[in-house]
Amino acid sequence: MKNKLFNNSNQLVAEQGHSSTINIENSLVLDIFGVNNENLKYFEKNLSLKIYQKGNQLNLKGNAKDINILKNAIRKTINEKKIIKTSNTSNLMKKNLETQIFNERENIKNINITKTNKLDVIGKSKNQNYYLEILKKKQIIFAVGPAGTGKTFLAVAAAVSQLLEHKFERIILSRPAVEAGEKLGFLPGDLKEKVDPYLRPLYDALYDLMPSEMALRKIQSAEIEIAPLAFMRGRTLNNSFVILDEAQNATHNQIKMFLTRCGKNSRMVVVGDPSQSDLNRKRDSGLLSSIKILRHIDDIAIINFDQNDIVRDEMVTKIINAYDLYDDQVRDLFDQKK
Repeated sequence: MKNKLFNNSNQLVAEQGHSSTINIENSLVLDIFGVNNENLKYFEKNLSLKIYQKGNQLNLKGNAKDINILKNAIRKTINEKKIIKTSNTSNLMKKNLETQIFNERENIKNINITKTNKLDVIGKSKNQNYYLEILKKKQIIFAVGPAGTGKTFLAVAAAVSQLLEHKFERIILSRPAVEAGEKLGFLPGDLKEKVDPYLRPLYDALYDLMPSEMALRKIQSAEIEIAPLAFMRGRTLNNSFVILDEAQNATHNQIKMFLTRCGKNSRMVVVGDPSQSDLNRKRDSGLLSSIKILRHIDDIAIINFDQNDIVRDEMVTKIINAYDLYDDQVRDLFDQKK
């Protein structure tokens, strides 16, 4: 007997014991099946299923729980495609399947962080779920790990959510104004126009989570402030959710200065990737030394992300693994010469 699987879609599912048939809209076939059906092979590799494809139809045979996991992943992909209108839905399909498998087998409950008419944000790994919990509880949080693990995005999502819930009066987003390995020379414009290029990633995260009109209103009313780290000196930040991004580019004294701005009813998040410091001398970075000094203080949490938490394109994981392997080989080479 056939029943509706997806609301507002024409996908129909017929279930007979441990088998199921899914009809996918023609416009969505490439997104769900992948180029040359590569996603179908990926489904079979990661689930206890045998998948038979005929036209826009999938016939599934196997474990009932895994059939349900695949259905949920397809539903989530279709819904997200409507919201974020990404062109790379094939990769999104894989990521959503990974999330469904992880949540089912690890028995992890997704944590809804922010509800706007733009996005609902959930953790896609055990570390990310723990991070989202901690962002509601601890006063100071250090989040370190490689690119693409959601360190900044999830922190901004939590900040937006808690601002909308009136837990804080304002959000302050900051990062060091450090050039990434090249001298940009003279930048035209007033002070804001000079520093905005360094802060653009924070604007991007914000606009991903809030309608641009709402974000602009809150920036104009100072409910949301985006500023270089140097602007933090001498301030006391009360009733604020404060995020320091790219903290690997901050010195020991700068991080100390930032953290001592913490006022009453404030939460501070320090985010960084120790392997990607743009300082002239890498040893000047104060991120790891600050964690070492402060790790024993109550109400300070430290979250360490790794390659398993990367939620960007899978190519990012491959690139990071390749660089890590190269670094290990160079380190071994130097050790042998000693």
